[in-house]
Amino acid sequence: MSHTLVDTLLLKLTALLAQIGATADNHLWLGYSGGMDSELLAYTLARFRETHPKTPYQISLVHVHHGLSRNADAWAAHCRQRAEHYGLNFVLRKVQLELGPRVSIEAEARRARYQAIAEQLNPGDILLTAHHQDDQLETLLLALKRGQGPKGLAAMGQAQHLALISRAEGAPCWQLRPMLDSSRAQIEQAVASLELPYINDESNQDTQYDRNFLRAEVIPVLKQRWPSIATTASRSAALCAEQQLLLDEVSAEKLQPLLGRCRFSGVRVLDSAGLKVLSPKWQAQLLRQFIQMQRLPLPAQVQLQQALAQLLDAREDAQLELSFKGLLLKRYGQQIYAMAPLPGAAFQLLDGVGSVEDVAAKNSKLTLSQKQLQALSQGQSLSVGLTSPWQRLELTLADSGPRVALAQVMAPLMASLSAPQLASLSASIGAKVQPSDTAVAPELVIGLKGSYRCQPHNRDKGRELKKLWHELGVPPWLRDRVPLLMQNGRLLALAGGFVERSALASGAEPGIVLKLVAEATP
Repeated sequence: MSHTLVDTLLLKLTALLAQIGATADNHLWLGYSGGMDSELLAYTLARFRETHPKTPYQISLVHVHHGLSRNADAWAAHCRQRAEHYGLNFVLRKVQLELGPRVSIEAEARRARYQAIAEQLNPGDILLTAHHQDDQLETLLLALKRGQGPKGLAAMGQAQHLALISRAEGAPCWQLRPMLDSSRAQIEQAVASLELPYINDESNQDTQYDRNFLRAEVIPVLKQRWPSIATTASRSAALCAEQQLLLDEVSAEKLQPLLGRCRFSGVRVLDSAGLKVLSPKWQAQLLRQFIQMQRLPLPAQVQLQQALAQLLDAREDAQLELSFKGLLLKRYGQQIYAMAPLPGAAFQLLDGVGSVEDVAAKNSKLTLSQKQLQALSQGQSLSVGLTSPWQRLELTLADSGPRVALAQVMAPLMASLSAPQLASLSASIGAKVQPSDTAVAPELVIGLKGSYRCQPHNRDKGRELKKLWHELGVPPWLRDRVPLLMQNGRLLALAGGFVERSALASGAEPGIVLKLVAEATP
């Protein structure tokens, strides 16, 4: 029986890898607790490597140390020893759980475990887990308990994109469950026949945890009455998955005309006016799909309905923000935004020149050093790391397009140069630069007051900054996050927006361009 099951698992794993188009370039990772189920899958992976010498997959076992049991260190040592026995790579990850009132230990341990594993994976990597048919039944029963719809009742698939890993660039990561058609009884028999040593986690006997309660108290009774219930429940889950796929296809077609991009940041937005004319059920479905498109957690059904009412009924000039766990829903104008909570705004020099300076407070700044100014004048770019929704700010030298005249920002450097050096630098930048003892170094600033009066290079008259933010389509919550280049208290340029007319380079005069590079978005 054991060899029959292992042979079946080898065939299933081979088929799943072929289904997703895996090659030897894809690293296989096993989430390895050392328990009975993952022990059998580790044994199977060792056999798989022996039987596939022409496709030398790199295979690693990753064990997550949660620190919840006094036996956790011994379990980690056991897993390491078994990995060495199988001749497979071993990785140990220790996690710190964020526990507190009303926090489920089960859910938090799962979150921390998958997060730790996700940090090990590169694009295209494949995670194997030892979920089996009885786990599928538990998952389905828990979904019913939570009142979930077809998506939740679809439970676990044999081959799925790894949802907890958000990758907008590169190949997706996969999660494969080759044991999903195998019953707990089959696995127990196989492990006993092969005499595989495995860990017995004492917490599995604690029925205060929902899964343990189902496993110990509920499922045995169900199986006594209906012996094939795990098989038939898996079939129901598969049917729900098919229905969900069809719903997703139709929803994607209805959602597409309502999608757009923020004019300034480029992030995905949803048209509230187009959403409002649909039926309430489609409103809820499309908002859910929009949130999931950003790889963000969904609010509860009641919360979603309340959010829809506020998002769609708010005045056009309202600046609405709704906060849920791990999710912010905002509206600006006719556009709905879904995003993770924004971290504190910060500058971080990425070119190795200078130091890191947090700028969480308004009117904070990052002063450009003489070394950085000199590098810019010589054609080197300066990269400054930013927080969401941008990845970085790039300062580069250009001789065309709107740009800040290099001669203006170079004045602080000139005071330290000799006459020959000054003449040489003036010649190299194509403009005569006069040294100034009173000039100060340019600064990158966040949080300039909206009442500050500007005159963009493409306008004949000046306007207050708060009105220019609106013209540029910058949502209010981003306005204190957009870098501004200033010198002597005077605005030179707004990154991604405009150059102050008085600082604009003319003709072929070299100047500095400030370019915002956005994060990769779905």
